[in-house]
Amino acid sequence: MGYHHLRSATTMRLQHLHLLLTLAKTGSLRASALTLNVSQPALTKALRQLEDEFGTALVVRTPKGVRLAPAGELLAARAATVVREIERAREEVAWHLRHAEAQVTVGVSPVAAILLAPGAVERFGARWPQVSLRMRDALYPRALEQVRAGELDMALGPLPVEGVGRDFVVQPLFDSESVLVARRSHPLAHATQLAELLDTGWVLTGPAGGPGDPRNIHFGETIERTPQVRLECESFATLLALMPRLDVIGIMPAGFFERYGPGMGLVRLPVDNVLPSTTIHVLHRADTPLTVPAQRLLEAFLAEANALRTSSQR
Repeated sequence: MGYHHLRSATTMRLQHLHLLLTLAKTGSLRASALTLNVSQPALTKALRQLEDEFGTALVVRTPKGVRLAPAGELLAARAATVVREIERAREEVAWHLRHAEAQVTVGVSPVAAILLAPGAVERFGARWPQVSLRMRDALYPRALEQVRAGELDMALGPLPVEGVGRDFVVQPLFDSESVLVARRSHPLAHATQLAELLDTGWVLTGPAGGPGDPRNIHFGETIERTPQVRLECESFATLLALMPRLDVIGIMPAGFFERYGPGMGLVRLPVDNVLPSTTIHVLHRADTPLTVPAQRLLEAFLAEANALRTSSQR
């Protein structure tokens, strides 16, 4: 009997939270009763019970309807979190019961793989140990094609200059600084002006026109020539293998360089011109909802990006 009483009380209180949130949304007892499919007297009684429990008025009646009192606003903020978490829990339990095994496939750019993937995968794995994760190197425009084709559930990285179509849901994650890099013995390793670098050899990293294309660098109003691209590398692993042996200059995400560059004999050039930063985004298809595990992994990436932004502001 005690169990059934507790269960009834828990159900009643959850309904009370829904009631408060609905009142905040509709501003009307009548409209809230219709939305919740209860009679207005029953709704009024439930509201009175909730106010008795908290010992204060939660709504203020006005000629135009009702609005939340200050105490009601405080409770509604907490109620929204509680309701959302319960709905998430129900969704996750239902998903677990239907799927014994699952996988999520994510495409990551090098800087996203370095700065976001470790923490996000750790967060995700602690809660979803049975889900298999596939992490794939992905650079646009190929990454967009893979997401469209369903080969990737989502992709993390920079976007094309022209942007993407409405068939994607896109969220910014963080801004990635770019740096100029060369091997330590490069004759221009100590150059401080971009103009000094115009006549040397460059490496193109990633797609033409992307963040790693030196032809996008603005060398000055009076300079019409473009850098000489002598090497093209789609893979950053290939770039790290070749640059220590060649006198070429390349553009590299600062986070990637700090992790691998010095150990490979590479240095950051002390040029006094600041390269534009690149915004790293996460995107997925707009016409296909993410699975529950994919949505939770996305939330883990967003949490890591928020932590990264917070630490960079300190």
